[in-house]
Amino acid sequence: MDPRTSRIRLWLTAVVLAHLVISLAHGRAHGQARVPLSVAANLFVFLVILAGPLLGLVLIRYAQRAGAWLVASTLTASFVFGVVNHFLIAGADHVAYVDPHARALFAATAVLLAASEGIGAALAVRLCGKRNLS
Repeated sequence: MDPRTSRIRLWLTAVVLAHLVISLAHGRAHGQARVPLSVAANLFVFLVILAGPLLGLVLIRYAQRAGAWLVASTLTASFVFGVVNHFLIAGADHVAYVDPHARALFAATAVLLAASEGIGAALAVRLCGKRNLS
């Protein structure tokens, strides 16, 4: 494997694992702020935000291009979901409306989620563009 491709895969793995940790911290912030999610939002969180990128990493080992696309698409969907709910739509999940006692952790993890999702999606798309992927 090309050394650049290996480096991208290594960075992508690190970003996806960091995203998992940040997601768990953000979930804790949701609990502290008493910001519940609907059933549909919970399904999205568990299937797309948490499981999708991890499954994509596993798939990269066996079918690199398909795994990279799974990571790219789930992180992109996660990014859109988070930006819309945390920063655009006024409501209980918006960083400005969260209880003040939980706002710092909630806002910090929301920003870190957006950053990790954007970076991870970009790395995954870059990996998809590499030649010699299966």
